[in-house]
Amino acid sequence: MEKINSFVLNITVGIIDRLYFGRDYQRFWVLEEIARAPYFAFLSVLHLRESLGLRGPEHLYLMKEHFTQSVNETEHLEYMESRGGNTYWIDRFFARHLVLVYYWINVVYYWISPRNAYHLSYEVEVHAATTYAKYLAINGPDERILEILNDELKHGHELLKAMEMI
Repeated sequence: MEKINSFVLNITVGIIDRLYFGRDYQRFWVLEEIARAPYFAFLSVLHLRESLGLRGPEHLYLMKEHFTQSVNETEHLEYMESRGGNTYWIDRFFARHLVLVYYWINVVYYWISPRNAYHLSYEVEVHAATTYAKYLAINGPDERILEILNDELKHGHELLKAMEMI
């Protein structure tokens, strides 16, 4: 499944990178809009499992982590909005439709195979950190982008820990 995750991610990234070439903040906004979906999906499935009496020992920890991650991604989204990332309706239309599909894929994926769902999200976080690092290398220092890059790396480590827990 990890090879499939990487394959699908690479195709998706290629499409988004082409669509948003030269439009960094719009691309970042789309990516941050999408980045929240797995955490919302993970929380939804964890709540459902809890309601069905399927709570495991790691349950509360994972719920807290995913809630914190979703809030952090929302802060990134708001920053990209402040930089004009959501100015154009087509970007909002594209991101909001893509996020609906991605959310439901993550719900099903997390229910069936949480470890593989975490792996996909880990790959997305690594891609996000790489994207921000490339931006900084080309455009010079930007404290807020560097902070977001570090947050993405932190989320990646948290996802690795979640994979180990389940």
